[in-house]
Amino acid sequence: MTRILHVLDHSLPIHSGYTFRTRAILKAQAASGMDVRGITGLRHTEPGPAQEESDGLVFHRTQGESTWPAGLREWREITMLSAAVDALCNEWEPHIIHAHSPALGGMAAARVAKHRGIPLVYEIRAFWEDAAVGNNTSNEGSFKYRLTRQLENRVVRKADAVVTICEGLRADLVARGHDPSRISTMPNGVDLSLFGAPPERDAELAEHLGLIENGRACPVIAFIGSFYDYEGLDDLIAAMPALVARQPDARLLLVGGGPCEADLRAMATRSSVSEAIRFVGRVPHSEVDRYYALADVMAYPRKKSRLTDLVTPLKPLEAMAQGKIVAASDVGGHRELVKDEVTGKLFTPDDPQECAAALAKLLEDRGNWDAYRAAGRAHVRTRHDWATNVQRYQDVYQTLLQPDDQDGTGVAA
Repeated sequence: MTRILHVLDHSLPIHSGYTFRTRAILKAQAASGMDVRGITGLRHTEPGPAQEESDGLVFHRTQGESTWPAGLREWREITMLSAAVDALCNEWEPHIIHAHSPALGGMAAARVAKHRGIPLVYEIRAFWEDAAVGNNTSNEGSFKYRLTRQLENRVVRKADAVVTICEGLRADLVARGHDPSRISTMPNGVDLSLFGAPPERDAELAEHLGLIENGRACPVIAFIGSFYDYEGLDDLIAAMPALVARQPDARLLLVGGGPCEADLRAMATRSSVSEAIRFVGRVPHSEVDRYYALADVMAYPRKKSRLTDLVTPLKPLEAMAQGKIVAASDVGGHRELVKDEVTGKLFTPDDPQECAAALAKLLEDRGNWDAYRAAGRAHVRTRHDWATNVQRYQDVYQTLLQPDDQDGTGVAA
């Protein structure tokens, strides 16, 4: 049985898009017959034991903390994670080390892989220098930005194989001069076994949130996720007056929280249609399906930037899997997931009027809703189901292990 050690920034039981992709990968690999474990670095801050099981998966934790000044702190993190990975390799002896971005984990894994002669796969989910710009913690072209980019390039060169979550990231690496033959794409996916029949709309919850008028359900536009600036939720709120002018009963439901929450709430309060905008706040992950069930259209108005052009988000795929209609801004990351007028509707980014027009058109086009839903589910099933996409990892692993395979098992002797 092939043993795969995944080196991670953080993991379950923390809930994030990062941890949900990790869970899906490890679950699918385990179901396909691989033996998988994960190990996290110091940025996994959830309290817990040195070895922890979550959702049936085993995770090891790097113990300690790094209190050194910025710059030295990151190198200390790499050193401590590297030591933890090396110690686990003594105990568990993986056949492949599969490190996931950011590059701190990749560097730690590269040290161990080189020392032990274990093949290294490095997976890039986003360029973290661009993610920092999107989160307003860095500026494009700054020293920190350039240093992070250099570190990423260094890990890519050290890895035996590189995978990215989308074509945008792969194309950017190739443009930097990296060998395209070493870079594969493992698209974001959905574990369809988690999405059975969508739950029924909770009429009591809808009534509580003011989503019913005169005994009739209002058309609901929803966003469920983290409130970061790059998500463009300010444009969505700004679009509401024009949308309500065409669809007077339309309501906007915002579920989640994040750095922009206070500003967004203040903006909604000032809106001429403030009564049509509902903030729910953060909800337990087990309750999220209840809010999806209230939505007719899931909106993803991401702003145009390097981050949103290069990276595909997970949320639109989950929405399609739930049978929801998707409206998304026309940025590169969305174009890889949504075919305009087929699996959803694309609109000009950074333009509230265009956003409003697209949403209004969808609400006026109810006769085609079933076709949108069916096309979206079919797209996820055929191109983004982890049960089948996991084979792409197996192909990469086999390529790395086969040269030393002496017994025909696909595992190096």
